Amino acid sequence: MARTPSGTRTSVAKKLGAPVAFTAITNAAEAVCTAANHTLQNGNIILVESGWGRLNMRAARVKAVAGNNFTLEKIDTSNLELFSAGAGAGTFRVVDPQDWVELDRTKNHTTSGGDAKTIMVKWTESDNEIPLGDGFSAVQRSFEMDADMLGSVPYNTLVTLSETQALTIARRRPKNGSFTLIPCTISFNEEEVESEGQPVINKATVNAQNRSTRYGPAA
Repeated sequence: MARTPSGTRTSVAKKLGAPVAFTAITNAAEAVCTAANHTLQNGNIILVESGWGRLNMRAARVKAVAGNNFTLEKIDTSNLELFSAGAGAGTFRVVDPQDWVELDRTKNHTTSGGDAKTIMVKWTESDNEIPLGDGFSAVQRSFEMDADMLGSVPYNTLVTLSETQALTIARRRPKNGSFTLIPCTISFNEEEVESEGQPVINKATVNAQNRSTRYGPAA
């Protein structure tokens, strides 16, 4: 069923945990990592830094924790041409559930980028030019916040993340129970923007460091 943005809640992690090494990761429809003495629990959100470029800087939800092993839900590493066997080890950083900060009094959420990039090639032997896929453009999200949020936890969190340019994860949760995760840095402009007949606002930009990971509503 189609939905509108109304009621969608956006959160950012005010900080990420210290890096923890995982020494192995499987090639599977949902990758399984091995990390000695980790403290992860089912449902934790982590930022993965991996030797696999396609997995590096992806956010994922943890499931099926068993001893030193845990599964990255919806992270498919089964294609050996894209994910070389034995080369994916790295580190992860977990978001403590208490470190999510839900934003309030925001509006005009927009997304730009993420579009397919192509280059045009014409071989000497052919009369016709052809397009070749060359990945995707960088993703940026932007939104406006009520300037009178000054001094609140959400406002101060955005200011700190902007000043430090620390890595974070943005989480977006519509009313249907699904959610998306995107690793990012934040740019927050404290300059007030005034427009007659409109609330005074500040502007924020989410600078994505990889693509989103999407999770559907709980079954």
